[in-house]
Order: sequence, then C-alpha cells, then structure tokens
Amino acid sequence: MAIIWGLFITALALVCWGGQTLALFAPAAAERYGLADKPDDVDPAFYADGRGEAAWDFVTLWTLGVAGVLLLVDASAWAYFGLIGGAIYVYFGGRGVLARQRMARQGIRIGSDSAVRTAYWALSIWGVAGMITLIAAIVALD
Repeated sequence: MAIIWGLFITALALVCWGGQTLALFAPAAAERYGLADKPDDVDPAFYADGRGEAAWDFVTLWTLGVAGVLLLVDASAWAYFGLIGGAIYVYFGGRGVLARQRMARQGIRIGSDSAVRTAYWALSIWGVAGMITLIAAIVALD
C-alpha cells in the first residue's frame, strides 16, 4: 500500500507543483494548457492573486512530492515531509475552494464554468490527499 500511495502522491504533487511552476515561469503556456486562468476570463484581482499564489506554491508544494518519493524508497523521513506537505495541501485545497466560493458569491469573475468545476475537483482531491497523507504521517511517527 505504501508503494501505491507513494506513486499517487508523487504524481499528484508533480501535477500541482508543476502546474504552479509553469504558471509562475511561463504563464502563457500554463494558460494554454488550462493550468492557469487567462486574464480575460477572470477579474484582475483574482488573476493577480493567482500569480502570487503560483510564486508561493513554487516554494512550498514540492514537499508532498518528496514525501511520495521517500515513501517509495521506504525512507522513514517521508513522514516528516508528509506532515509538512500534507498540511500544505490541506490548506491549499481548502483555501482554494472556499476563496473561490466567496468570490463567486460576491460577483467576482473566477473563470468559466468548466474551469471553476475543474478547479473545485482538483483542489478537493489535493486537499483530501493532503489530509490522508497527514494522518498517515502522524501514525507513522507515533
């Protein structure tokens, strides 16, 4: 089971961290591949928030991927990265969903219907995976 979970969170983190890294360093490419919002599709403040979030995510989101790789090679240090990465992904997913819901209720343009649905699904998956990893890391350290 550790190998399956290690593969899963490594792949999940690569998509998330990779997408945010692309959004930071090559925003046009990220927009073209649907990994970031196009400026014309969203409110300017939401777009600016997304660019700032991409910068911070580049710095932080790699931790879950490292936890996955360490889990794959059966290194006990995975649990420390799992605690940090899991917590970051729980925050990332929760903040992303709740902030979008609040902004949408206030009439702020947060993207096309399909982009918003995709964001909700992806953020929920990342948040749940973060929570499972966080719990597994706590158990592993106990």
